[in-house]
Amino acid sequence: MHYMQRLAGQMRSAIEKYNMIESGDSIMVGVSGGKDSVALLTGLSSLRSYYPKPFSLKAVTMDPCFEGEETDYSPISQLCERLEVPYYVERVPLGQLLFGEEKQQNPCSLCARIRRGVLHNASLAAGCNKIALGHHFDDAVETFFLNLLNGGRIGCFSPVTFLDRKKIALIRPLVFVEERDVSAAVRQESLPIVKSRCPVDGCTARQDIKLLIRSLEKDYKHLRTKVLGAMQRSGLDGW
Repeated sequence: MHYMQRLAGQMRSAIEKYNMIESGDSIMVGVSGGKDSVALLTGLSSLRSYYPKPFSLKAVTMDPCFEGEETDYSPISQLCERLEVPYYVERVPLGQLLFGEEKQQNPCSLCARIRRGVLHNASLAAGCNKIALGHHFDDAVETFFLNLLNGGRIGCFSPVTFLDRKKIALIRPLVFVEERDVSAAVRQESLPIVKSRCPVDGCTARQDIKLLIRSLEKDYKHLRTKVLGAMQRSGLDGW
């Protein structure tokens, strides 16, 4: 099986179902360096060559400079060069702010807000009207459970979100792609990964939810598919 072709096909299905791309769009891909974002970038680059609505791509990485040092994103830069996608790196020293003497109680939330701001501003400065994010099928289901169990509400991120204040749209073309298929595509294509240096990487509430869902699926087969289907049938948050 050619996993990248399968991934691109699933991306196209999501793009068409939720009308994510229009002719002439300039799309900024948020690239963290992890498997999801490099798969998104590569998949969109492939789609760009044959999708009936022409669009252009750029890519940006926000380096949080954990441990007070700049991260080497040259593997991502080389990938973007090969894909002929302009690439930018924005460096913001978050390490001291999040994990310094006055350690934040919820560093992940603050980090996410700062990352979003940097990404939005970089996209507008580059003349982009849309931002592509690497949230996949499993992320959507996990977010549903996080909101339910931790926040006491029914909700999820949307496949497409328009930010009125910024006049820019967020799109999530991977929402039909399971995490295992993302991993398989990245391995098969030997795509470069730049590992996160975040001190709490892999020790978050999302990781706990991932393990909970994995446990529940032993008794409730296809639980993730059922949850996403229920979100779509109810029209939850634009699904």
